[in-house]
Formats: sequence, structure tokens, C-alpha cells
Amino acid sequence: MTAAILCYPETALSYAFMGLDAWFRKMIPTLFPFMVLSGMMILLQISDRFASFFRPLLYPLFRVGNHCLYGIVIGFLCGFPMGSKIAGDMYRLGQISKSEAEFLLAFCNNIGPVFFTGFVLAFLPVDIPVWVYLTGMYGIPLCYGLFLRYIVYGRQITSRETPRHTKKPPTFAAALDTAVSSGIRSITKLGGYMVFFNLLNILPRLCFDHLPASWRTMQAPVCLLLEITGGITMTGTGHPLLILTLLPFGGLSCIAQTYAMVGDTDLSMTSYLLHKIMQSMLTMIYFNLMLMYRSPGRF
Repeated sequence: MTAAILCYPETALSYAFMGLDAWFRKMIPTLFPFMVLSGMMILLQISDRFASFFRPLLYPLFRVGNHCLYGIVIGFLCGFPMGSKIAGDMYRLGQISKSEAEFLLAFCNNIGPVFFTGFVLAFLPVDIPVWVYLTGMYGIPLCYGLFLRYIVYGRQITSRETPRHTKKPPTFAAALDTAVSSGIRSITKLGGYMVFFNLLNILPRLCFDHLPASWRTMQAPVCLLLEITGGITMTGTGHPLLILTLLPFGGLSCIAQTYAMVGDTDLSMTSYLLHKIMQSMLTMIYFNLMLMYRSPGRF
């Protein structure tokens, strides 16, 4: 890697800038405000009250407490990596148990709907209805979460709302200051991972450029596995099924960023990886059936 940077400095600079640009233009404006607001609600111990607005819709499905409902709502609305950050924050404060935190981490840390509709859709065939894409990207994790709730976790998660925090919440000013500091630390980590993993894309480019054309098709999955945002940009519109399949996994950069959110806890990253692989497989099956049926030959 060091040799590649020294021998091809302009190429390395362009890849690093791609990650920095994506972080500055997309991650900071869309994620940082939610990190601060969510952090404040958790610190002020009002996240469960916020979740109560969604309780009539979600409680009959999942039968979990309001803190878990809050993690589900924010995880699906705000997307990655807010799902992992919420689970980690509430677990550290004792608002949810370890089983509940790993339950949320397993299916609530997905690509955000704003990112998907505003960025990813531009690389997908326009003759496919948007609801087909949205059902695959968010319907599958939702159904997977229901499977985990009743089949895997069953009795480990209670449906009763039992408050676990005993500390008095901080003042509004203190909560704001803590949430901003935590948000800055988290968003800066995400930027570092995006720059580094985008820079790693120089390796497959240098390798595949010297291989026969038949081998160059392998460059797209390698780039997507390294960093999903930069990988989609480099892959373009030529491999939509590959993009849709790897979006739930998120790439190695997303895995590293998730670790940054929960690495100081005892939550299992191995289980998280297995759940993401399973969801990617289910997504591949769904889009193979739906999209190839609706648009033969396009995928």
C-alpha cells in the first residue's frame, strides 16, 4: 500500500479525496444533526417518550419496550451507522440489556433511506418501480428483525417497559455539550474510515488494470466490498444487482465504522457480521426473483 501511494501519488490523492468529499458532502450534513439530537434524547432519558408515538404501530409487531422501539425507529429512518450508535449508547447507559442491544444491532443498522433514494437510485434501472427497491432494502431487514425477535431471542427480550437507568439526567446544556462532543468524535471517525478504505481502492485498480479484460469484471465487487459509497461511484450503472446485494453488508468500511460505534462494549461483532451476510443473501434472492422477472436481461 505504501509503495502504491509513493509510485502513484496522483491516483492515491484522487481516491482519498473521493472518500473525503463523500464524507464532507453527504455524511456530515445528513448524520451529524441526528447524532446530536439522538444523543440528547438518550442522555435526557426522553427517547422512550419519543418512541411512544410509534408504539401503536410497532409494538404489536415486535412487542418490545419503548427504548428498543426507539432504536428501531431511528435505525430505519436515519440509517447507518446511527443504528449501531443508538444501540451502543443505550446499552452503555443501561437503558437496554445486552440481548436487546445485539437484537437492534442485527437488523437496524442499514443504509439510510435518504442515502438510498438520493444517491443509490441514480445507479439503478429507472424502469423498475421504486417500491420494488424499497421493499427489498427495508422490508427484508424488517422481516428479519421479526424472525430474530420471536425465533432467536424469544424469552431473552421482555415486552415490559422496565426502566434500567437510575442516574439523574443531566441539564439541557450539559446534554447538548456531551451530545455535540460525542457527535464530533463519531463523525470524525467515520470520515477517517471513509478516506482510508477509499484509498485502498488503488490496489484493485493497479492489479486489475494489468489483467485480461475478462478478469476486470472482478474489480467492481472488490471496490464495493472495500467502501460502498466510492465503490458504487466507480462501478457505475453496469452492475445494479451487485450493488443491491452488497448494500445490506455495507462493505469493510461500514464494518469498521460499526466497530467504532460499539467497540468499547461487549457486543458481538461476529454475530453482527453473520447477520449482515444473511441479509445480503436474502436480498440477492429477492432481487434475482423480482427484478429479473420484471426486467429480463437487465441484471
